[in-house]
Amino acid sequence: MNVHDWLANLPFSDPESSCRVIELSFNHGSRKDFFRNTSMQFYEKGDLLSVEGVSGFDIGTVSMSGELVRLQLKKKGIKEDDSNIKKILRRANDMDISKWNENKAREKEVLIRSRAIARQLKVDLKMAEVEIQADGRKATFFYIADDRVDFRELIKVYASEFKLKVEMKQIGARQEAGKVGGIGSCGRELCCATWLTDFKSVNTNAARYQNLSINQTRLSGQCGRLKCCLNYELDTYLDALQHFPDDADVLELAKGRAFLIKKDIFRNLMWYSMPDSTKHYPVSIDGVKKIQTQNRQGIKPEVLETVEVTSDKPKEVEPEFVDVVGHITLKSLERNTQKRRAKQKAQNRPPQQRQQGPPQQRPNQGPNQGPGQRPNQRPPQNRPPNRPQPPRAN
Repeated sequence: MNVHDWLANLPFSDPESSCRVIELSFNHGSRKDFFRNTSMQFYEKGDLLSVEGVSGFDIGTVSMSGELVRLQLKKKGIKEDDSNIKKILRRANDMDISKWNENKAREKEVLIRSRAIARQLKVDLKMAEVEIQADGRKATFFYIADDRVDFRELIKVYASEFKLKVEMKQIGARQEAGKVGGIGSCGRELCCATWLTDFKSVNTNAARYQNLSINQTRLSGQCGRLKCCLNYELDTYLDALQHFPDDADVLELAKGRAFLIKKDIFRNLMWYSMPDSTKHYPVSIDGVKKIQTQNRQGIKPEVLETVEVTSDKPKEVEPEFVDVVGHITLKSLERNTQKRRAKQKAQNRPPQQRQQGPPQQRPNQGPNQGPGQRPNQRPPQNRPPNRPQPPRAN
């Protein structure tokens, strides 16, 4: 969950009035917390710091510092001088980092073992993630459950099995997707795994206002809930829909009623359908308001004043097919095919026709030509043997 500190290089006239709180991220950015910088030492983004933990210390990465932290404190309703904010101990040394890496390597093994123990005790929950403190004295188990779970016996078994202090935290499906991570349908990394921390409720009305088809598979994210990005442009759509008339779902016409199909906020059009036709008729906002005024007066217009919809997108010209290869024939294959067909015809004849029938001649074969001779080839003649020539005189 990276955040760009756009106030990091901004000089201040009074350094004493700068924010004394630094935001640190833990477990690859899945958890963030604020800590007090009592020594007023300068820390850059990405530095590893040792901070106060539960009966020990923990190691976090600096994700934000300076005036931007003050804005985040105001957003979350936390006072800068709150006594519950823990302190930064020091910059993490080699010994702290080696112990931190050793305990982080245990998390996968502890997660697998914790799931097996919960299955043995028949506790109805799903263990999503385990986060062990840097000094190895405390572990936080994140679980998912539909109902309230009694895990008192489970905590005792975990404490005796793993030899550490156990804390159980219940999370939802969206928080689980943020911890697991993944790629969304847009092709980018999930918002909940990068920058989104506050999860607002999403319902199908957000899709209806944006003229999206109510398809559960398309509207659901990796967590199985409705996508959080449905709320990103909802305010823009609601502002645009204020210009559309209300109670315009049905218009009274002389032929019958026209029913509203959809609202096109990009072109300021409203599409209607008639019961005696399968076409959709685009009507402008002023045209709909005019028909509404006539209906209030008891007047039913004859037809809808439709608008011609033109597209600015250039039409794609389909390229013509050109046969660059041409028609290729293999004479050797054709000869073999002809021979095979002639042989099959000869075999299919009755025995009498086979004996009486004249021998088949080739098209270029003459009457006096043998079967083994080529076309237009002269028959061999009786030539005298070559006589030796007398020697020439020099």
